[in-house]
Amino acid sequence: MTKQNVVVSDCTSRIGMVRLTASMSSLFSTAVPEPPAALVSAWVDSIRASSPTRVKSPASLPETEEQRSWTLRHPSALQKFEQIVSAFKGKQVVMFLDYDGTLSPIVEDPDRAFMSREMREALRDVARFFPTAIVSGRCRDKVYKFVRLSELYYAGSHGMDIKGPSKRRKCNKGNQAVFFQAATEFLPMIDEVYKALLNKTNSIPGAKVENNKFCLSVHFRCVDERRWAALAGQVKLVLSAYPNLKLTQGRKVLEIRPTIKWDKGKALEFLLESLGYANSDDVLPVYIGDDRTDEDAFKVLHDRGQGLGILVSRVAKETCATYSLEEPSEVKEFLLRLVEWGRGRERLSQQQG
Repeated sequence: MTKQNVVVSDCTSRIGMVRLTASMSSLFSTAVPEPPAALVSAWVDSIRASSPTRVKSPASLPETEEQRSWTLRHPSALQKFEQIVSAFKGKQVVMFLDYDGTLSPIVEDPDRAFMSREMREALRDVARFFPTAIVSGRCRDKVYKFVRLSELYYAGSHGMDIKGPSKRRKCNKGNQAVFFQAATEFLPMIDEVYKALLNKTNSIPGAKVENNKFCLSVHFRCVDERRWAALAGQVKLVLSAYPNLKLTQGRKVLEIRPTIKWDKGKALEFLLESLGYANSDDVLPVYIGDDRTDEDAFKVLHDRGQGLGILVSRVAKETCATYSLEEPSEVKEFLLRLVEWGRGRERLSQQQG
């Protein structure tokens, strides 16, 4: 049986352990894998489409028209800020943010994806007014070392490893400390595959395998594009012996994780439930992210008909997000404006009280 370990506490009760058990058939994907050659080819084609290595010519009219049309459908969250905050009135805003490419720039060395001091201050101030969570494919501990803000919720490994702040200034609605880990029995398998991938990819210059505890990341940002097919083939070769692991793709990264029905969207729902907002009409979640894995969260908000998704991207992408921002610097500006709006709402509340 696959276990999900959950610890939930509030301001008045003692921390307890709840073990949720589900059958293998309900947790594992039933999708039939493609033939190996077709799968590798599909990976490489998809990688090239989502991870361009060249800047396209701005004089390309069809691309310009495509971008203009996309921007009309997913307008800038900065330009539409007043419209966005008008939807916040009377609502409890809950903030969810990806890390890489959202709070920090995408860099060649993933171990050096540091956020700026100004971004950290903006994030800290946002958390003063709204429950705030970082939802990342990275190991939770590693994300925490980058962010270093104890008042935030952290969901690492695509939401499979969640921890909330142990202390809060106010004991309001919902549980205030949350600890969750999905499918811990996969950890030995993940470690085994990590070692196998290190062995198989060490002959490909620039390839980097990152162990994110409940998932693995194979970075190819520094790999020559002519070697992408070879790298994808080696990953496929390793995974062929592990049918209970699946592969997804991000911005110049291949992600390996358990085939359980858990992703960033599920993590968003879990945190809302833990905060006491699972079935509330008074909550408005906002999710900001830049990668394909963030689409799981965007889709949850879209399907709920409640909440706002903001995609961080300079180029047109298929997305369930409502709004867009171009880069982390715009995310910082959005957060700063959100803080000012939160301060104004707080002052108004104090005056009326």
